[in-house]
Amino acid sequence: MKKVSVGVDIGGTNTAIGVVDELGHVLAKDNISTPSHGDINKYIEDLSVAINTLITNAKLMNEEIEIIGIGVGAPNGNYYSGTIEYAPNLSFKGVVHVVKLLKDRFPGMDAIALTNDANAAAIGEMIYGGAKGMKNFVMYTLGTGVGSGLVVNGDLVYGHDGFAGECGHTTLVPNGRLCGCGAKGHLEAYCSAPGMKRTAFELLAKYNATDSPLANHTYNDLTSKMIFDAAVAGDKVALEVFELTGHHLGQGIADTVHHLSPEAVFLFGGPTAAGELIMKPTRDSMEKHLLPIFKNKIQILSSKLNAGDAAIVGASALAWKELEK
Repeated sequence: MKKVSVGVDIGGTNTAIGVVDELGHVLAKDNISTPSHGDINKYIEDLSVAINTLITNAKLMNEEIEIIGIGVGAPNGNYYSGTIEYAPNLSFKGVVHVVKLLKDRFPGMDAIALTNDANAAAIGEMIYGGAKGMKNFVMYTLGTGVGSGLVVNGDLVYGHDGFAGECGHTTLVPNGRLCGCGAKGHLEAYCSAPGMKRTAFELLAKYNATDSPLANHTYNDLTSKMIFDAAVAGDKVALEVFELTGHHLGQGIADTVHHLSPEAVFLFGGPTAAGELIMKPTRDSMEKHLLPIFKNKIQILSSKLNAGDAAIVGASALAWKELEK
């Protein structure tokens, strides 16, 4: 009988659900709306129905399967308490007890766990991806924000309260750009997708670069993919955006290396699709900012998780990690 787990990724608009086998293959997947009504009990009821339906469909499409558990990735997810706490982009207010509510609906299933989405990605990389066999590594997720998951001696680092690992809020530039959290100069303000857009518009103004294709877009219209396309076409502004983003990211990663001495740092998210445009300046900057004892020891690698399924695959890996306890 094939053992599988269920991965649930709770996003601000949609919740993705998948049945995933031990090799990280998604056997069946679906999604439901993440509601705006704020009623966590109704949402968990709808989610439980969707999970049961997906399990039934997976059993119809595959050999006999055994569900070993459910892993949930969510913003502001606290692994210790199984709660989502004050997530700004969800309608559920305050502290909501997701794991407890799911265990009530799936009695007898002990391997039910929750963490934030970056931690889930790190566990997914360890169970299914490029970090297999690694005991010490870091995952940086680059997107609307910058998240991170820290793995030390084979275990995710949660800290005393469940919220350790916020490398995206390392201060790189004192009194620098305003970060989404309200503080100034954080790595996230420079290396997230919105941060790259801000860099692009600063450079357009600095050089009065009306001939750049990026100048044809408003801030809301511009995307990191457009910056990538312009860079590939040789646009100097776009190329400098990647150079500056990599400079800041490498500086932040160097701080992380000094704290943890990982074997590797994995990068995941939209900007990493740019390949060496982002990887080379990031590596160069990291090496520049490292103490001599760390130089030429740390790999910076792209995630091996399938981008389209990474969220649910990463979440599903939580259940396997729970079984190891």
